[in-house]
Amino acid sequence: MSTIKIIKGTSSDTRFPLENGAGSDAVHLTPIYAYAICNLETNTNIKGTGLAFTLGTGNKLVCDAIDYLVKHVEGKDIEELMADFGSYYKAMADDPNFRWLGPHKGVVHLALAAVVNACFDLWAKSRQVPLWKLLIDLSPEAIVNTLDFSFYEDILPKEEALTLLNEQQKGIKDRSRLLKTGYPGYDTSIGWFNYSDEKVVENIKKAMDQGFTAMKLKVGSKEAQRDLRRAELVRKTAGDAATIMFDANQQWTLPQAIDICTELNQLNPYWVEEPTHPDDVLAHVTLANKTQVKIALGEHVPNKIIFKNFIQSGCMSFNQVDAVRVGGISEFILISLLSKKFNIPVVPHVGDMGQIHQHMVLFNHISLNLPVVLLEHIPHLRGKFKHPAIIENGRYLVPQEPGMSSDLL
Repeated sequence: MSTIKIIKGTSSDTRFPLENGAGSDAVHLTPIYAYAICNLETNTNIKGTGLAFTLGTGNKLVCDAIDYLVKHVEGKDIEELMADFGSYYKAMADDPNFRWLGPHKGVVHLALAAVVNACFDLWAKSRQVPLWKLLIDLSPEAIVNTLDFSFYEDILPKEEALTLLNEQQKGIKDRSRLLKTGYPGYDTSIGWFNYSDEKVVENIKKAMDQGFTAMKLKVGSKEAQRDLRRAELVRKTAGDAATIMFDANQQWTLPQAIDICTELNQLNPYWVEEPTHPDDVLAHVTLANKTQVKIALGEHVPNKIIFKNFIQSGCMSFNQVDAVRVGGISEFILISLLSKKFNIPVVPHVGDMGQIHQHMVLFNHISLNLPVVLLEHIPHLRGKFKHPAIIENGRYLVPQEPGMSSDLL
């Protein structure tokens, strides 16, 4: 295998305004889907592409941070870099010129995600395999060497993570059958916040015709009755057998969340997502204790430490860690390992539109023996990617192209 060296890293600011209510939630009424992109050029024609997801003009700030962080990987051979990537990850996350701005959250951590993801994309491309295959074929030792276990020594030290991975080696062949069937998806696009009731009904019927049996409605209105009415509409239209979820995008106070979740529970939701402020662990614990709904969260949880607190608290029913929100693939894997230890399913939020996470759910199931649940599907940027995720009969088909499917046209 010839040496592939990272010569230069650059950023790209790419934005996609959405129209007609698509992508809207209780906070982002006129969203601009945006990617701060890390581009890694090499001494060959192979390039790495890493994404961080933003929703507007903050994209430029993340790009500026990417342009600073890439110095940590420039000049490195990709195989040598990834053989001890956990150390490089820690050096980037703790860069003394940036750490005060976090630590490990906000603009600088999103930039870290883009750089980390570009490294993993380049690694897979250099071996001419899709990311899921690269990760599944790696030894447990090679996996843990890509991770930074700082502040996890008390809950999941490196040695325990290695043991956990080794224990899951048995059964990998059987779990690899998923590569033939693909991974089940759920449709988020049926019920954006600004869609009319008529549009929601139309979208539900269309999604079911396309093979989806699970779908999500955006709630979090200033008027709770609007949420309850539309939630009832989804259940009535989709039927009792459908799997439905409700996403409040952090809009309720704790008392509101308790009242509204109690009402929503009568509709048998699979989960209620982000019911209150994403940093308020104790509020989520109280909500879990006072209602019967299952809580999904993680879209706005910024790093492994806050995930550690949520996971240990017992309030999280579904872990929605997103590899373009936390510090990239490396931190995603570490959080998934902790989720495995605590038997919490990982159902990623897809700021990447499912492009990267279609790889990660395969790795999580096959290598970590996490359960097959669902993967969110958002179709609005399909035409922007060189190799868009393929959905047939409500299932993600297994990607075959080298890399993590993050290259844009």
